[in-house]
Amino acid sequence: MKYKTCVSIAENSPKKIRIKLKDALKKSDYVEVRLDFLKMEQVPSALEILKKDLNKIIYTLRPKTEGGKFEGNEKERVSIIKLIAEYNPFLLDIEYNTLKKNKELAKYLKSTKTKLLVSWHDFKKTPNSTVLKNQIKQMSKFSSNVKIVSTAKSTEDATRMLELYNKKGKSNLISFAMGDAGRISRILCLYLGSPYTYVSLGKAVAPGQFSVDEVNKIINLKTSK
Repeated sequence: MKYKTCVSIAENSPKKIRIKLKDALKKSDYVEVRLDFLKMEQVPSALEILKKDLNKIIYTLRPKTEGGKFEGNEKERVSIIKLIAEYNPFLLDIEYNTLKKNKELAKYLKSTKTKLLVSWHDFKKTPNSTVLKNQIKQMSKFSSNVKIVSTAKSTEDATRMLELYNKKGKSNLISFAMGDAGRISRILCLYLGSPYTYVSLGKAVAPGQFSVDEVNKIINLKTSK
């Protein structure tokens, strides 16, 4: 089995994203492009510049309420999300809370057959197992691709996120914990069935993130035996 990685790119210009994307795809299977780090007016040109690699790109437009950098209002963000959907990327990362609140958007994205990655993050803690399992159940109503991420304060927290792979059902689950205590879960999730793990090109985009070089070394140690 080949364990896969996804490099997170968070740059403030389409040109910088293009350069980083080229470097990332030499080492990684997929790339997450954080479009929320761009100004709104830069997004269309970024989509055009990157369109030849769409089959390897996960687009994210995260609002500030979900730990992102998007500067506009929600109406503007939804408009851009619809534009991204027209490009039909490998995956479009949409927050569960966004889909739950905006039924019209959820219906639109379903009609376009856009491949969604429904995501949910807890930036303060790791909920109990019952809450987490119910969350996955609700998220799976929108897509079979589910990403659920917590913040670990202990090894037990990280373990709880990894235990979700035993109860994932038919969902294509990505589950791990952020922070130093959750760092190892970013590696172990691969061996439990995660389609890939998020990495950086060097500077971490999220708390506890490994670099692609670090993860590739670990993966090679495992697969070479």
